[in-house]
Amino acid sequence: MITDKDIGKVLALIPAKEGSQRLPSKNILPLAGKTLLERAVYSARKADLFDRISVSTESARVASIASAVGIELPFMRPPELARDPAGVVEVALHALDKWESLGEKFDTLAILLPTSPFRLASDIVAAMKLYRQLEVDFLMSVVEEVHSPLSSLILEGERLQPLHPDWLNRTGARATAETPDIVRCNGAVTIVDVIRFREERNYYAFPMAAYKMPAERSLDIDTELEFTFAEFLAERHPEWLDDA
Repeated sequence: MITDKDIGKVLALIPAKEGSQRLPSKNILPLAGKTLLERAVYSARKADLFDRISVSTESARVASIASAVGIELPFMRPPELARDPAGVVEVALHALDKWESLGEKFDTLAILLPTSPFRLASDIVAAMKLYRQLEVDFLMSVVEEVHSPLSSLILEGERLQPLHPDWLNRTGARATAETPDIVRCNGAVTIVDVIRFREERNYYAFPMAAYKMPAERSLDIDTELEFTFAEFLAERHPEWLDDA
């Protein structure tokens, strides 16, 4: 019998710093008429699962875009959480602490990166459904790895060494039933139990469920080339942007 995990009060967190290293201001770049941040907000709203949608940023510019689409920002992210090596985990823990200090305590947290513009509201709904049915404390959206890291090589100076010697010549066309199904996190949806998340201080904690997404909608924008590809995909597939 399938039972559903009690998810309690749910926060959707959209981390959106402005000071990105490789692609400046990537979270507020316009894609087909709306910024990536706006698209994340609208898909979260359409999913209709959240008690609150929150944006974490250190930037007045990003905050003004969030405010313009109706997001309340009672606090800003401290500057040190907008620079490396601070990551999404630290940002999420800060947001949970700040909301709790304001009298709002959450049981479940969903992290939605703006850099996944082809995540649909239906993906968020399906991921949450799976999270509840499997009764796990952690879930990530994933995509199948096209090039298996089992066959990766390490470059040392001008020489190569295998990363996984036992798997050389055992992937690709020579893969067998023993070859593992390797996936990677695509950044679209991460769902965590807040108590466990605070204990682990990490969202890579196990057992973890996987919500598998198709490769064509799993783009996670981090470079100018990836944003250019996103523009190409948006032109080819305007139906993917219906949620925003």
